[in-house]
Amino acid sequence: MLKTRVTELLGIEYPILAGPMAYLSGPELVAAVSNAGGLGIMASLTYVELDQLREAIRKTRSLTDRPFAVNVTLLPSARPVNYEEYFQAILDEGVRVVETSGRSPEPYIKLVKDAGGTVLHRATRTRDIRTAERVGADAVTILGTEAAGHPGQEEVTSMVRIPIAVDAVKVPVIAAGGIADARGFVAALTLGAEGVLMGTRFMASRECNMHENVKKWMVDLGETDTILIQKSIKNASRVVRTEHTEKILEMENRGATLEELLPMISGQRGRNTYATGDVSGASISVGQVVGLVNDYPSVKEIIDGIISEARSIMQRLEGMGIAG
Repeated sequence: MLKTRVTELLGIEYPILAGPMAYLSGPELVAAVSNAGGLGIMASLTYVELDQLREAIRKTRSLTDRPFAVNVTLLPSARPVNYEEYFQAILDEGVRVVETSGRSPEPYIKLVKDAGGTVLHRATRTRDIRTAERVGADAVTILGTEAAGHPGQEEVTSMVRIPIAVDAVKVPVIAAGGIADARGFVAALTLGAEGVLMGTRFMASRECNMHENVKKWMVDLGETDTILIQKSIKNASRVVRTEHTEKILEMENRGATLEELLPMISGQRGRNTYATGDVSGASISVGQVVGLVNDYPSVKEIIDGIISEARSIMQRLEGMGIAG
């Protein structure tokens, strides 16, 4: 077992977490990550109805007897969301690790803690992880601008974000953005993080519920094949560069309104792509680290490979007189 405060806090073997991905982080992927020694995190807002979320949690539990988490993203939604009901449903189903992102988790901390739960909070700014620590989060995740999804407006890299975060808070820091293999894993730990969160790497895995054509497409992408869109609406998103996403960026540059952009950035477009394999009309979130993704093996192969290669890296450093 690789021991850090994150592994001890979460009761997991390796400090490797799978970032929650809308429509993709379902029971099969979440359970596979947990079974391989990491922590799978389910994306709760994928499920419009609470009964659907409950069913997904129960299915995950049928696939693993190890800890897993559920994320609640506290951001404005196109549909009305009663966040407290989501937290309560998660806790009622026996999940005791909840990840929050978006806004401060303060209104829900007591609810989770009273149920004996653990709160992880993910953010893109140092001031936000300080706030999360102050209101009671047990660990924080900091995102660098390389990350997929919503890496923040400030465009600061993980190499800078991670050590600043470690210096800013006393709770354990989990690093995200630009990590897909043992080299990134070891680098994050060297910078002071006590765990890593990966999305793009697990997106390209056998267990990810995504059309194989999209996985094959990802393997052919390079590190320069992403762009940031939605900065004009204060919701920066890193996506694959396509004609569709370049059109969105062009609309933003000419001052398009939120109402004009909404049909172009609808999450339903991504959901259709994941199901059909047609990537032409959606904004597909991947990190710059997609340039390191050259295959889509099983989740266990990904995690076992990272741990094995990390040990080889440490041996190499010992040979250089740096470690040991």
